[in-house]
Amino acid sequence: MNAVTSPPTAPHEPRKSLAARILVTLVVIVLALVLLVIFFPWDWLRGPINRYVSDKTGRHFAITRHLDVKLGRTTTVIADGIEFANPSWAKDPYLVKAEKAEIGIRLWPLVSGKVVLPSVTLQQPEIGLQMEPDGRRTWAFGKDTSDTSTTPDIGHLLVDRGRLHFLAAEKGADITVAFGIDQQLDKDVPGAMPFTFDAKGTWQKQPFAAAGRTGSLLQLSPGAQTAPFPVELKASAGQTRLAAKGSIGNLSTLEGVDAQAQIQGQNLADLYQLIGVVLPDTPPYALKGHLRKQGDAWDVADMEGKLGSSDLGGHLRYDGGGSKAKLSGEVQSKLLDFNDLAPVIGLAPTPTKGSRESSAGTVPAVTAASAQKGKRGGGKVLPTAKLDLEKLNAMNADVSYSAQKIQHIKELPLDSGKVHVKLTDGVLVLDPLDLGVAGGHIVGNIHVDSAQKPPAVSTKLEARALQINRLFPAIESSKSSFGNVSLRVDLKARGDSVATMLAHANGETGVLVGSGQFSNILLEFVGLDGGEVIKFFLRGDKEVRMRCGAAAFDVKDGLMTSKGIVFDTTDTVVNGDGRINLQDESLYITLKPQPKDMSILSLRSPLIIQGTLGDPSAFPDKGALAGRAAAAVALGLINPFLALAATIETGPGEDADCQRLLVQTDAPKPVNR
Repeated sequence: MNAVTSPPTAPHEPRKSLAARILVTLVVIVLALVLLVIFFPWDWLRGPINRYVSDKTGRHFAITRHLDVKLGRTTTVIADGIEFANPSWAKDPYLVKAEKAEIGIRLWPLVSGKVVLPSVTLQQPEIGLQMEPDGRRTWAFGKDTSDTSTTPDIGHLLVDRGRLHFLAAEKGADITVAFGIDQQLDKDVPGAMPFTFDAKGTWQKQPFAAAGRTGSLLQLSPGAQTAPFPVELKASAGQTRLAAKGSIGNLSTLEGVDAQAQIQGQNLADLYQLIGVVLPDTPPYALKGHLRKQGDAWDVADMEGKLGSSDLGGHLRYDGGGSKAKLSGEVQSKLLDFNDLAPVIGLAPTPTKGSRESSAGTVPAVTAASAQKGKRGGGKVLPTAKLDLEKLNAMNADVSYSAQKIQHIKELPLDSGKVHVKLTDGVLVLDPLDLGVAGGHIVGNIHVDSAQKPPAVSTKLEARALQINRLFPAIESSKSSFGNVSLRVDLKARGDSVATMLAHANGETGVLVGSGQFSNILLEFVGLDGGEVIKFFLRGDKEVRMRCGAAAFDVKDGLMTSKGIVFDTTDTVVNGDGRINLQDESLYITLKPQPKDMSILSLRSPLIIQGTLGDPSAFPDKGALAGRAAAAVALGLINPFLALAATIETGPGEDADCQRLLVQTDAPKPVNR
């Protein structure tokens, strides 16, 4: 029979009991630490923290009422009453002064001196931001505020019922912004815009105002934004107005802007001072388009609107990347009002009766100051307003423009036009320049080198197949005329206005008229042929066959001196000479008509054209005319019928040697039909 034995006692029971006690002790300690953290009187640390931050940043920092801290991987600091001073050189005393602040801080980056704030919430803040031309910024921490590495990285920013003051002397900016959250709107609804702002002040030293709405949570860090940020804005600077509504993909870099925008103003050239985009002087405008931004490039698609009385459409792209910004695109007008080109060459825009409505909004009326631009008296017409050519070096450009139809041309009957504009490192090139004129074309190129002082300009233009009856539409008697006109201009000049350029121009010009026919009454008026004019008025006009016509001028230091002037028809040969002074805009030209027929009542004395470009006058040579008139009076004393003998033209004129003149003037060959 086997004996029954009892189980042995476990030898490790004392060790288990010890481990349990240690575990309980650790739990108690951790719990005590947690309770200590939770109930720790953080206000005891306000003084040391205030002194530490002030010492490290070199500016006053204070939590004025209450401090609480929630420790974690991202530690949250809650402060009732906070003051953080600006550097001593700033105008505003505080960078931030708020009733309450809740700031999330990542502790580990602080070891390397980097301040990372995933979230910042401010209630009733007063914020003072200032930039200096030397790079100093009030929001950069550390001793050297121009060091970009000292700028804190802020993720989300939520502010309510506050005020911001922004100063930037280099930008001519002094702007105060009042902002807050509309509590009646649900900020959690997608696309909601409860955050409102209202800004007033100056930008580029011009009056500035802006108002709008956005999402309430401002996502400032590139990695903080997860959805497009809604925005609605109306702003004005000087005489320029902007309205936009859309979204921003990345608020910190403005990446992914997608908005419908409208802009109105007095002059597109004003945008250079406001945002640095170089555009020509224009009349008042109203434009709209689809605005997008990707990387450094801004795109305006589906552009349409009015520039003066002209419509404008197309697309543009402004790329701010690289060593120099570049504007590119294609722009078209279905109907171009020729008067709208006046500001491009320094003349005043055509006055309008009040503002005008367009699909892109209201086109402003021309201001009184703009209407007086470039106006001159004393019979002078060349624009003296300085063209701001120095700004051509601010960016590059590659833009094409075309106009299907052109209206309101008094002196030059333009039909259509197109030009390719290239701007490279301050050199402006219009090539090709193609203008449809009077059924023909004026083609060529213009170069402007703004790097030279004063700017250097070269112009080469040729006109082909311009029709006489369309070239002078205002002259009733030319409407039945036909024939072609050719023209060449080859000039080099220096200056900063159209007037100074032409006053120092050098080169040559030439104009030719090919064979055709035109109204004889034009020749008779030139020749002051009283008998023929009477016949035309009594019996009607007739057409005269034209053999050729030519005029050529040498241009030296703004003085145009004729190399030859001739106009030859089956009826009359007109020879002439003269000069046109582009410095004082004076002219003196003598035309000597010689008929090929016999005419009664003829007083064919040389015709003198003189005066200024804006106020010319034509009259017969009084000396030659007086001789014939005296002879007529003497014969009239003997027999009234004999007085007519002195006015009878025997017609000594001969055909002009057109070929010789063409060779002499080295002008383009005429186009015959």
